[in-house]
Amino acid sequence: MKKVELKKHHVVTLVAAGIVVAALAVPAIVFGPELFAFFADGQRLQAWIDSQGAFAPLAMVALITFQIVVAVLPGEPLELGAGYAFGFWEGTALCLVAGLIGAVIVVALVRTLGMRIVELFFSRERIESMRWLQDSARFELVMFLCFLIPGTPKDIMTYIAGLTKCPLWRIAFIATVGRIPSIVSSTMAAGFAAEGNWMATAVVVALTIAFVALGVGAYAVIVRREKRCERGADRAVKDGASVVRQQKEEHRLAA
Repeated sequence: MKKVELKKHHVVTLVAAGIVVAALAVPAIVFGPELFAFFADGQRLQAWIDSQGAFAPLAMVALITFQIVVAVLPGEPLELGAGYAFGFWEGTALCLVAGLIGAVIVVALVRTLGMRIVELFFSRERIESMRWLQDSARFELVMFLCFLIPGTPKDIMTYIAGLTKCPLWRIAFIATVGRIPSIVSSTMAAGFAAEGNWMATAVVVALTIAFVALGVGAYAVIVRREKRCERGADRAVKDGASVVRQQKEEHRLAA
């Protein structure tokens, strides 16, 4: 009886996950170019947010959450839009709430559907290029450091994190807190722009560009180091297997 109930629960879970995936994938496929243009057009995005009235904060959270889950859409215009429409503090808070919700949804989908949901949004080559993160012995620390760096591929990292055994709440925490530097730079610049303080806006943008440039270099160093550690671990495993085979052969000959 318990096995039957377990199978029913599994089927219901898969059906529910399939509905969620369809709800995300169909608009992304059918309206892909239009959605991309909408997310990339700051003025158009701002006009839509303003038209939502009292529901504007909820609409902003929903848009950012949708962007994180359908990870092929650009996220920077939304962070800028949040800062411009709601100011630095509220815009930052909305982005963080959406980041938390998006991370939970992504990990839940990956844990339910596995590689199928990841391949829905990313090519096999792109997934393989992130294998170093999934196989890292210091996964949580490395992921947190990479999230802190502006300009890193945070959305695919969240999907890859879902393939690991790391608890959902830890991934959600890392993905949310790690986005703070990127979110703050965007909402602060947009907030100053909304106030007409162009000097402050220019300073924030200049500092952001400098941090992104440094971040790209730091990210490349982290990737190389983790890949080198991964190759070293693979060699150690192969060497250990070779030693075991040699010992077995020696025992066989001695017998």
